[in-house]
Amino acid sequence: MNKTNRILWGIVLIAAGVVVALNVIGVADIDLFFDGWWTLFIIIPCAVGLFTERSKTGNLTGLALGVLLLLCCQNVLSFSMLWKLLIPLFLVVAGVKLLFGSLFRNQGVVLYNRMRQEGHVFKDGTAVFSGCEMKVSGEEFVGGELNAVFGGLDCDLREAIIPQDCAIRATAVFGGIDLRLPPNVNVKVSSTSIFGGVDNVVKNTDGAVTVYVTATCLFGGIDIQ
Repeated sequence: MNKTNRILWGIVLIAAGVVVALNVIGVADIDLFFDGWWTLFIIIPCAVGLFTERSKTGNLTGLALGVLLLLCCQNVLSFSMLWKLLIPLFLVVAGVKLLFGSLFRNQGVVLYNRMRQEGHVFKDGTAVFSGCEMKVSGEEFVGGELNAVFGGLDCDLREAIIPQDCAIRATAVFGGIDLRLPPNVNVKVSSTSIFGGVDNVVKNTDGAVTVYVTATCLFGGIDIQ
């Protein structure tokens, strides 16, 4: 968890603790279980993700959906109206994604596709409903695809030889991926996250090769160190 993430979640937890304490000592009478209180489990993580994730699309979608559900629970909107709004909401999100995706090309995706087309040998790892360990030691690594679906994947590249910029495509769906890199590389992350996220603690240095990580997280997380 990076510094910004820790600060924001710390503020959320402190605020929740203060509200509970005020209720207990009788200073305030705040109804913690108001109509639609459960939507906060959608709204808060997505709101935090807007400040901690580079890619905003997934978090904006989740935040909008959470707010609409809360308004329905508060009888501001009807659930029948919500279903009618969902289609235009996702159309707008998809349009924004396509628009900005074409304006700002993801360098990691471009590199990944080019190296695949050139016939480079990629090293892939997959964990589905299980745990999996993948280690590359003393071998050249130019890229790969990592997938964790209802499972955990530990990819250890600390002893791998990375002679040039490489690209990794990582997907975590109700699972987690731990990516361990050698100390002499830079990392650039582009992520699309819904109820999940990427935690990158690698400190970039001048002159090092770059590992481009294109991540997709759905109720999952990716740790890069």
